[in-house]
Amino acid sequence: MTGRPLEHRHDAFDKVGVLLVNLGTPEAPTTPALRRYLAQFLSDPRVVEIPRALWWLILHGFILRLRPAASARKYRKIWARDGSPLALWTARQANMLKSYVGERGPLVEVRWAMRYGQPAIAAELDALCADGATRILVLPAYPQYSAATTASVLDDVGTWMKRTRRLPELRFVNHYHDDPGYIEALAAQVRKHWQREGRGRKLVMSFHGMPARTLRLGDPYHCECLKTSRLLAEKLRLEPDDWRVTFQSRFGRAEWLQPYTEPTLRALAKAGDEGVDVICPGFAADCLETLEEIAIEARAAFLAAGGKTFHYIPCLNNSPEGMKAMAGVALRHLQGWDTTPMSREALKQRQARAIAHGSSE
Repeated sequence: MTGRPLEHRHDAFDKVGVLLVNLGTPEAPTTPALRRYLAQFLSDPRVVEIPRALWWLILHGFILRLRPAASARKYRKIWARDGSPLALWTARQANMLKSYVGERGPLVEVRWAMRYGQPAIAAELDALCADGATRILVLPAYPQYSAATTASVLDDVGTWMKRTRRLPELRFVNHYHDDPGYIEALAAQVRKHWQREGRGRKLVMSFHGMPARTLRLGDPYHCECLKTSRLLAEKLRLEPDDWRVTFQSRFGRAEWLQPYTEPTLRALAKAGDEGVDVICPGFAADCLETLEEIAIEARAAFLAAGGKTFHYIPCLNNSPEGMKAMAGVALRHLQGWDTTPMSREALKQRQARAIAHGSSE
């Protein structure tokens, strides 16, 4: 479907589209599905920044032979009846985003895609164009900018652009790590948890890790994670000793951003901090890295080290506060584009004028 010519209709009218993009997920919690997914994910030069020839040998000689089965076992622990949690949450977010944006005036078409796996970015951009979108906002779900995530989404959009004749106007959201609505939504999520479960001794804010060299090369991700954490701590009125920032999901032997999540949790337990709450502000929706790595593995590590109470605070998912914040981000980036809904009668008149003059408006 990508790049196919679109039939031009004189009675068509312009629409505005929003494409919500998340990282990706395998189609099933099986070894073959994980092998396909990991092959696409780990072949992205934005994700693994080492010489291609060397990495190809490592990837196909070792990783894709060993890791898919282990990853499939992890996914089976968190797989929902209807499918991948990340895909389910992202689909719900897209539906709610359309509703929340519509409540504030603009009328737009909202679709969702995954950078790796399905539905693919190119296919969803094609679908938006086929539906009449001549202006499209690409909204990566990542609050903090990283070349391995945000920039990779834009790479894929660029590949689609090279194959597409009639391009829409495009805008991109780079980040929303310090957006007031996003920070307030995170704070509301924490407060609701504390009201239900009580407050732990420490609040640990765990972000997805990145190789340390990315910071030295100029990636702002580390700084944006720290700013998100500081703003959230201020919103919750936490004292400096009440919270910690950590980085999870380390892969390989190279140094990654520190401090690491699991060693920090074990150290807190051994130091006598018997209760911790953990939140993952870098994820817009719950996924393997939050539901399995944090809620299961990190919990087990903390308790094994002597901790007593471990609570994982879910991602924003489809919370009203989170979706209103995301809608606010979208609305700011849509400013200047005509998204005012038309009455049925006005639309008929516009279509009639376009047909009469033999040109589209």
